[in-house]
Amino acid sequence: MANKTVLILGGGVGGIVTANTLRELLGAEHRVIVVDKQSEYVFTPSLLWVMVGWRQPAQISKDLHRLVQSGVEVVLADVQEIDLGGQKVMTSSGDLAYDYLVLALGATLAPQATPGFDEAAITPYDLDGATRLWSVLQRFEGGRVAVLVAGMPYKCPAAPYETALLLDDHLRRRGIRGRCKVEVFTPEVLPMGVAGPAMGQAVVGMLEAKGIRFNPNLDLTHIDPERNELVFSSREPAPFDLLAGVPPHRPPQVVQQSTLANETGWVPVNRRTLQTSHENVYAIGDVTAVTLANGKPLPKAAVFAEGQARAVARSIADEVQGIGAQAEFDGVGFCWIETGGGSAGFASGEFYAEPDPVVPLPHSGRMWHWGKILFEKYWMREGVTRGVSRLLLNLGSKVLNIPASL
Repeated sequence: MANKTVLILGGGVGGIVTANTLRELLGAEHRVIVVDKQSEYVFTPSLLWVMVGWRQPAQISKDLHRLVQSGVEVVLADVQEIDLGGQKVMTSSGDLAYDYLVLALGATLAPQATPGFDEAAITPYDLDGATRLWSVLQRFEGGRVAVLVAGMPYKCPAAPYETALLLDDHLRRRGIRGRCKVEVFTPEVLPMGVAGPAMGQAVVGMLEAKGIRFNPNLDLTHIDPERNELVFSSREPAPFDLLAGVPPHRPPQVVQQSTLANETGWVPVNRRTLQTSHENVYAIGDVTAVTLANGKPLPKAAVFAEGQARAVARSIADEVQGIGAQAEFDGVGFCWIETGGGSAGFASGEFYAEPDPVVPLPHSGRMWHWGKILFEKYWMREGVTRGVSRLLLNLGSKVLNIPASL
């Protein structure tokens, strides 16, 4: 059997899990290479904890080399071009040939796509923004707090609503909530719309219970940084004193320029196998365009990237070893919604169910908040969430009555 090279573009959740799973399944004669432009991995689910001072940046950051298994090669470089015909990828550190290619490049934050965003908003979606928000919050003495979703799609569908709930909690802890007005502004009709109207109404209920106003179905045109206003095409401007914003998301430029992308710039794949239109080329996670049975897109979330990564790694390993079996991703996922006060909601379900995803309403409590802490600690120690994901889904299957098939 000829030695094979598996090239993985992206060192986020999907890339790390793909690499580590392949390293477990394949012999040392086969190369597993991860390419990422940054040496430091940031555990993004904990960014909101940085925002409210529950974590320091160093606690949720780790050298990428320490998160991949021994025998996984890490190349720190920018991906410049994907040559599918020549089976190679051009990077700032040189060309890399492959037998199998896995795209795990994620979605790129594009604040420049919304005029005024960079000048007026602070985003909790990256480490710098979350750190800045914590600094600003310590000096904030009251006023209008806006949480903005600037455009669709965006990753982690629960995060804007967690942001609002955690900001509310922080303001209450400081004793200044009575001097603040907290609102959410979004183009969505309901939060987490793919999970169904019942889930969306449940999240709106969480917001309203804390006195947070939900403003849906809005068409943002720009942000006026001089007036501190959100400007919409369909309603009067909304003033703010503090703006926490989710910027528009775009596919990475190198993906948009490849023949892998569709007209929107994302990569269509077989939703079960994650294969692209090119042989031996897979795409996982936020960079993909996966359409569900009801015509809606699979949400962009790390839990799906993780499950997809394991399925792809097993498929590649089986093919390399001549087994012939092909693993599939089942569309099962879960997420937390931090509600403040040391509590969190937890929901899991089957997103590939037909005709619509089956996602029971979340249960809330301190147990689920501690479950998220366990998830964070396991990931930052091991770099693979397989064990804790199975534990959480098994627990969810008992409490929420859903299948635990991860």
